[in-house]
Amino acid sequence: MNNLRVVVDAGHGGEDAGAVNGSVREKDLTLLIAREMYEEFQRRGIPVTLIRSVDETITPTERVNRILDAYGNNSNVVVISNHINAGGGDNPSCKLTFFEKYI
Repeated sequence: MNNLRVVVDAGHGGEDAGAVNGSVREKDLTLLIAREMYEEFQRRGIPVTLIRSVDETITPTERVNRILDAYGNNSNVVVISNHINAGGGDNPSCKLTFFEKYI
């Protein structure tokens, strides 16, 4: 576990708000969650990189490049991509999505 590296991706951002309900935007929540995760990994001494720390637009290609630039495409790298999916209808739901590999 001592060679584990973590990349935390706050989903959406900038022009891509993700799901919206009134003034609540997915991009804001995913950034808040990503920052908390980043700080917790740091407290535990686990090398961690945050893909975006501010509200900015990131293209899919740039997102992948930032992920790969962090620690490369190695088996000891875990990528966590945060999304809060909003369902409609009678049973709306939310979900936090984890990806071991982004690409």
